[in-house]
Amino acid sequence: MRLSTLSLLVSGMFFSAGLFAADKPVTEAEARALHAQILTIDTHVDIGRGYATHLLDPGGFTKAQVDLPKMRAGGLDAVFLIVYVGQGALNTEAYQQAAATAENSYQAIKRMLDAYPAQVGLARTAADVEKLHAEGKRIVLIGMENAYPLGDSIAAIPKWAERGIRYVGLTHIGHNQFSGSSNPRADLNDSETDPGLSALGRQLVTALNQHGILIDVSHVGKKSMLEAIKLSKAPVIASHSGAVSVHANLRNLDDEQLDAIKANGGVAQMVAFRSYVAELDPGLAAGIAALRQQYLAKGWADTSEADRNAYSEAVQQLRTQHPDVTLAQFIDHIDYTVKRLGIEHVGIASDFDGGGGVQGWDDASETLNVTWELMRKGYTKDQIQALWGGNVLRILRQAEQVAAK
Repeated sequence: MRLSTLSLLVSGMFFSAGLFAADKPVTEAEARALHAQILTIDTHVDIGRGYATHLLDPGGFTKAQVDLPKMRAGGLDAVFLIVYVGQGALNTEAYQQAAATAENSYQAIKRMLDAYPAQVGLARTAADVEKLHAEGKRIVLIGMENAYPLGDSIAAIPKWAERGIRYVGLTHIGHNQFSGSSNPRADLNDSETDPGLSALGRQLVTALNQHGILIDVSHVGKKSMLEAIKLSKAPVIASHSGAVSVHANLRNLDDEQLDAIKANGGVAQMVAFRSYVAELDPGLAAGIAALRQQYLAKGWADTSEADRNAYSEAVQQLRTQHPDVTLAQFIDHIDYTVKRLGIEHVGIASDFDGGGGVQGWDDASETLNVTWELMRKGYTKDQIQALWGGNVLRILRQAEQVAAK
């Protein structure tokens, strides 16, 4: 926990007007006492290169935004760790490569679970989450970001369901064989308009329902998203998105999309990702662009560890020199969606280690700050519990019930 950040929260520098005005100051002791009673679930955390090896051991303090010590320090109980594959060509060879990448990510998550069985466990059901929490363990659930590595069929769904995948994002950046993306890619010859669900995409929605896996509509184009919601028999999740009405970004959800999630019974998880939360300071944006050109010209995956570390350190230094996107601005997205949809359809996500973070919640050790700010804005314990995990557990149970039928 960064004491300087905590003092800023107390002094009110992070406060911004929203749906819930602060009735009175909240002390750190009061925030810690309530936070300790809350089951906290972050629905989107990526894993880095070399995860659960000597390169990045999540059992100790690391340069990653999330590891087991940071989770304990910040009171973050559960995370969805992500099997992520970037979008590529739509052909057999590319599908095979994507499947291998997904397998590597899964094995990395499994290594971590195998290495620290006394500290953390895998949850395949909502009941598993509660059981592990009662045992005092940290909890891992698994999400797949981008259905692309499934290839040209849905035959792998039973395998991934057995492994513990609890949501599948239909797309990432770029249209794929299942669905249109909110961010088409010209370099992949994507159409500028969302083509909607393909026949295979409709099969995927049905298969996910049958196996109790949530359909994740973050990154999905609007047409495809609305079609998926209409087809799904279970609630959907937007695992890491924002509200367009608070900040316009292609990755964020407009009011029609938010209303569709509510009508479906689903949950929109608001994400603490700077460029999705608010406009970056021009000086900060220009500085980051220059650093990307200096260190990441070949792309993150093909850049050396030394250059990636140098880039990250330089970005952190830049953020001390310019106004940053704050926790209070992130809470504005929560306020807006709660006001529009009701508390039962909104949740919290970080996208840590995938670009996420805001000033005040920039790694798992600062998780208390989110609860603290919600308390200062007037949210009750029950409301905070709903946002932090209660709503996600509800839709997980509903997905399990749909599958059982």
